[in-house]
Amino acid sequence: MPLQTSLFGDDMNLDAALDQPSPAQRAAELNETLSRAAYNYYALDAPTMTDAEFDRLLQELIHLEDEHPELRSENSYTQRVGGFVGEQFEAVRHARRMYSMDDAMDLGELDAWLERTEEALAQISSEPVSYTCELKIDGLGVALTYVDGQFVRAATRGDGTTGELVTANVLTIDDVPRMLAPDGMRSMLGEGFGSSVEVRGEVYMPKQSFVRLNEANDAAGRAPFANPRNAAAGSLRQKDSNVTAARDLATFIYAVADEGPLSVSSQHDFLQWLRDCGFAVNEHAARCASASEVHAFCERALAQRDELDYDIDGVVVKVDSFAQQEALGFTARAPRWAIAFKFPPEEKRTVLRDIRIQVGRTGVLTPVAEFDPVSVAGSTIARATLHNIDEIRRKDVREGDTIVVHKAGDVIPEVVGPVTEGEAAAEHAGRAEFQMPELCPSCGSPVVREEGEVAYRCISIDCPAQAVERLIHWGSRGAMDIDGLGEELVRRMVAQGVLSDVADFYDKLSMEQLAAVSTGRKNKAGNDIVVGKVVAKKIMAQVEESKERGLGRVLFGIGIRHVGANVGMVLAQHFGSLESLVLASEEDIAAVEGVGPKIATSVREFLDTEQNVAVLERLRAAGVRLSEERAVAQDAPQPLAGHTFVLTGSLEKFTRKAAGDALKALGAKVTGSVSKRTSFVVAGAAAGSKLTKAEQLGIPVLDEDALEQILQTGELPAE
Repeated sequence: MPLQTSLFGDDMNLDAALDQPSPAQRAAELNETLSRAAYNYYALDAPTMTDAEFDRLLQELIHLEDEHPELRSENSYTQRVGGFVGEQFEAVRHARRMYSMDDAMDLGELDAWLERTEEALAQISSEPVSYTCELKIDGLGVALTYVDGQFVRAATRGDGTTGELVTANVLTIDDVPRMLAPDGMRSMLGEGFGSSVEVRGEVYMPKQSFVRLNEANDAAGRAPFANPRNAAAGSLRQKDSNVTAARDLATFIYAVADEGPLSVSSQHDFLQWLRDCGFAVNEHAARCASASEVHAFCERALAQRDELDYDIDGVVVKVDSFAQQEALGFTARAPRWAIAFKFPPEEKRTVLRDIRIQVGRTGVLTPVAEFDPVSVAGSTIARATLHNIDEIRRKDVREGDTIVVHKAGDVIPEVVGPVTEGEAAAEHAGRAEFQMPELCPSCGSPVVREEGEVAYRCISIDCPAQAVERLIHWGSRGAMDIDGLGEELVRRMVAQGVLSDVADFYDKLSMEQLAAVSTGRKNKAGNDIVVGKVVAKKIMAQVEESKERGLGRVLFGIGIRHVGANVGMVLAQHFGSLESLVLASEEDIAAVEGVGPKIATSVREFLDTEQNVAVLERLRAAGVRLSEERAVAQDAPQPLAGHTFVLTGSLEKFTRKAAGDALKALGAKVTGSVSKRTSFVVAGAAAGSKLTKAEQLGIPVLDEDALEQILQTGELPAE
């Protein structure tokens, strides 16, 4: 059988349609999809899904849980605040939880929220309702803490409860006051002294700064940022604050954790207090007394959207009175007294010149629209995926059409469809419909479309396009995470005969070979510029490090059809090793929760293919770890439950990840920072500040032998 896979999203969406999952299965799938998309957006600053698609899936999950309340749990994405707490910064708890915002996707949904809000408040008091409307800034949420008027701390929103400590980086932003101005202090109880206040807002990157940053990235051969929001997030979350300082960030502040220390009683007055303190407050805010005034504000904001030097994606409408806000309260993830009215994406017209076929790592043929360049949402676009032939038929786009394009969610280029009026519509009717090719444009092999599938596939395992895409996928963040191994470099390594399959990374590729690979650029003398020893050494170090990613990552990265990152980890944790998985029957694999018969068939066929097993054996021989910590059954003993461990320094008998996974399997919590709640610190060689802090706090410190004893017995050392 050919070595074929498919991108997780496309196949899993298809599986859902074909298998007609139960409500519980669909809810689990939606939770996984939303969590993965949120991780890419918040943690990696690399969106893989449009805002509109994310909102659509979230609404589907909300409605599903409304119909089946037993599916709603504290772990559901509907109960979470969007965000992520990374490990590169110290974690810090917010003074009060930072919530997400419910969305209104059109004026009808906005009016429905206004009506519900006024009805709810009418039952509480006879006071009239007014609203404060503010622009919805497309940036990164932050919380700034001031004590006695002095700036002391900054944190990202994180998961809403806990954020990442980014004080040093925020100090590089010019418009963040280091000390509250006297006018603001006088509006605090006791004139601010003895008071602590946490204000909240957005860090953003001005559009012109974003353009300059991407121009610099292009000149240096670095990948451009997708949009200003991701540029701002990536800039704020730098370990080196000097990098942040060079990125020209700015803020708009608009919220407070607790208005208790303030002598203001409404959102509109609070915005003035922020100005009095010296904060940057967006000038486009207004108090509105009726739904018609709210509508008018939204219309003005949409009309001026392109004129602003920062990205907005809607309007936030808040009940103005703090007392009324408190009366309305919160849901599990959002305030009942506020809603975000989301703007539709910006649309432009252009001419579709060609539909080209791109062959992916799984052999799937993807049609891509190529059109006259057009500026949309702050950048120029000239191509967009059309996904598959069914999507082309649904949109009815044909080569030569005048088409409408936009950036879905202001991020991803998308063809909306052809212009359907006037002369353009008449010309469209006379053009031939696009047809998928019968032969692969990369290798000339036959193209097939299996019954019930939307995708056309090249069935040749020797297809060079598939080989390239598989190698790119292997090194990607979700798979083996080989930093520095970009798409263009992989393509050149394949073209120059350095790589042919994923095992080549470990048993064939040498630093000398990699250093000699041409980058495709020329120096002033006209000679090829090669990768060079410095870059090659860094990449080879990443290749070596990737050996410890574990079986779950290998199963995802190797390219088993229908096996995404989550399924790969589920299989790895259930079977524990490649040997156990190879010996498992199709029925055994299908019985694993979250897998099912279709994925099991694909896994079994892959493992029954001699060429595939040969690659896995080469990986094993090269030292790639093909095992994973077994998942712990819910009724398994948890002797370390209630205890928190921190691992620091270099361990000899374990990797820190393996040690952490083993502790978690026994019920312990493993964190990246030392606090008063830490139970034990395990210190290896060259332990640094975490060991020092543990000693200062009087927290027990264990060596590696003590850790090994705990893992073997499940018993903690006697005090």
